[in-house]
Amino acid sequence: MTRVVRAAACSVAAAGLAFGLTACSEAVDQVDKAVDETYEVTYEVTGKNVDSIEFHGGGGKAMDPKIESVSKPELPWRKTVTLRGIMPAAVMPVAADPEGAEVSCKIVYKGKVIEEQSAKGLVSAGGCTAESPVAG
Repeated sequence: MTRVVRAAACSVAAAGLAFGLTACSEAVDQVDKAVDETYEVTYEVTGKNVDSIEFHGGGGKAMDPKIESVSKPELPWRKTVTLRGIMPAAVMPVAADPEGAEVSCKIVYKGKVIEEQSAKGLVSAGGCTAESPVAG
């Protein structure tokens, strides 16, 4: 009886493993496809006395993107970039002003705002990060 139970358990485990590997394989195929696809976003930053803006500009690896930077940008600031695969779109404006800083950012994809944030205060960072629209 114990052998029958073990054999049944092993069969169930093997079937589960095969199903899991198939599901895993499908997920890997989806990621591989998404990694090769590109998408374009536009970053928009407004505010008062923004000292710098850091953003994902498309270089680097999907999970380790190269961060680009602009010092003392003219506002409103707008930049369109092409990102790849599962790389998230991200922009981080930073402002420091003793009288109160203000920053706002948007990430626009195909004409629609997919992320928007704002901040006020002595030192403000109004970062926006959005998931890749091609990863889904």
